[in-house]
Amino acid sequence: MNRVKDILKEGGAVIGAAAFPSDDVAFLAGSGFDFLLFDTQHAPVEIKQLGSCIRSMRGAEGVPIVRVGENRADQICYALDQGAKGIVVPMVNSAKEAEDMVRWCKYPFDGVRSSAGMSGDWGDFASYREYMDSVNEQLLVVPMIETVEALDAIEEILAVKGIDVLLIGPSDLSINLDVALDYTNSKYQDALDRIAEASINAGVVPGLYFVPPGLDSKELIERGFRFFTLPWRGWAKEGIKAGLELTK
Repeated sequence: MNRVKDILKEGGAVIGAAAFPSDDVAFLAGSGFDFLLFDTQHAPVEIKQLGSCIRSMRGAEGVPIVRVGENRADQICYALDQGAKGIVVPMVNSAKEAEDMVRWCKYPFDGVRSSAGMSGDWGDFASYREYMDSVNEQLLVVPMIETVEALDAIEEILAVKGIDVLLIGPSDLSINLDVALDYTNSKYQDALDRIAEASINAGVVPGLYFVPPGLDSKELIERGFRFFTLPWRGWAKEGIKAGLELTK
């Protein structure tokens, strides 16, 4: 029901891509990515615009994940009602904020999510209670760590029950560490290692929203990170070029 969560539970790494309503979402969802991440924080996209995109992914291997703009019950509810199988919340700086996120993501009695009927591609169920319990179990809950405040509170945040992935916002973390976009700086690298170690110790998967320039995804996986997005447009162009060469 949630392939990404299953892969992570088995100890594997998942690779996704950023997607937008203007993209061929159905094609991308079946292209080999484990998930598609729709950003409503920095991209000019409203959450309720995503319903048709997410519906077009039904039956595909790629899992729909939505980053909301703020840690708010209404935004999380909107994204889940569109069919998201994972929720990313930016700037989670404390255990209380993480607890709120989890509560808003989950149906009673694990949380307080409001019901609007069965939402998303979760399968068939004998009862509504079975549906709610299954979604509570399978939904991917992903708070972002992006500040020194969050870094200082990392153990308390990771102690919150229900977190699946602790996701680094690479740019904001570097800015707040006063090494803006200097991703190879030792101060930044030390922070990455601290986040990875604390997450793994807590049974949570560490990830990065994107792979920062100068860093390598394979090397990051060796350090414990198992959740990334990677750019796809350059690969698509190379594939088209290769296909055209075969016709000449």
